[in-house]
Amino acid sequence: MKEHSYETIILESHLDTLGHVNNAVYLELFEEARWDFITRGGYGLKEVQERKQGPIILEVNVRFSRELHLRDKIKITSKLVSLTGKIGKLEQIVYNGAGEESAKALFTMGFFDLKARKLIAPTPEWLKAGGWDKL
Repeated sequence: MKEHSYETIILESHLDTLGHVNNAVYLELFEEARWDFITRGGYGLKEVQERKQGPIILEVNVRFSRELHLRDKIKITSKLVSLTGKIGKLEQIVYNGAGEESAKALFTMGFFDLKARKLIAPTPEWLKAGGWDKL
């Protein structure tokens, strides 16, 4: 399956009072990486708003294994690990500046019709954006 890489830097605003990256910030960083993934694939916010169809997160499981530090240049990889009917599983991993795994998340996601307010089968355009059209 296609893997996408996204790089960013840990900023002061990412840290809590203990000097750790707050757990909620990890979810924001994962979301940034997902938007970068689909936008580069040709299905960004503009397409979601025009088509009234887009991704939705149904469940997430995150495991934290190493701290991230201020000004660490991090890399987040994203890849679809399964797609069955309307439901997909997307794995995202954060690597610290030394290339060590810091956190790993498994997202259960679907494709949502904003007008009908329900899950629908992924469209060919959506699958192409993620590089999943050859599944």
